[in-house]
Amino acid sequence: MTSTQARRMRRPVLQAEVDAGAGCVGAHPDMFFRGDGAPLLVWQEQRAEALRFCHGCPARAACEELALRDGDGTKRDEMVRGGLSGTELAARRKAQARRISAAIAADTASGEEWNKLTDLTAKLHRAAGLNRRPEFQAQHNERVDELRADLAAVRASRRARTGWEVAA
Repeated sequence: MTSTQARRMRRPVLQAEVDAGAGCVGAHPDMFFRGDGAPLLVWQEQRAEALRFCHGCPARAACEELALRDGDGTKRDEMVRGGLSGTELAARRKAQARRISAAIAADTASGEEWNKLTDLTAKLHRAAGLNRRPEFQAQHNERVDELRADLAAVRASRRARTGWEVAA
C-alpha cells in the first residue's frame, strides 16, 4: 500500500493492513519508544534501529496514516511509528491538518453508518424470525417492511457517497 492509497482508506482497512502485515508484530514495543530518563545518545541509536526496522515494512504507509489520525508524535522526539520519528509525525500532522481532520470525520461518519447498518440488519432478522399471532400479522409485516426500507435507504446512501450506485 502506498501513502496515497493509505490516505484514502478508512480506519478499519488501515488497521487490518497493519494487523495482517506489520513487521513489528513480533518486536518488543519498547523498541519504538524512548524510555523514561533514557540518555539522548541511547535514544538516537534506538530510534535509528527502529527507523531501519520500519523502512522495509509492507504496512508502513498504513501505520503512518493511523499514527497521523491518532495524533501520535509531538515536538519532543520520544517515539517512532510508521517509519517516522515523533517530531516528523507532528510536522506532517500540522502540514496536513485539513486532510487529516477530514479523514477523521469520514472515519467517524463511516463508523456511525456501519453501526446503523448492523443495527438495522439485526432488527430486521429478529423481526422477520418472530412468529406472530394471526391478528397481529399485518402490523408485523408493516414493521418488517419499514426495517427493509430503512436498511435499503442507508445502503443506497452509502453506495452513492462512495461511488457504488449500482451494486456489483
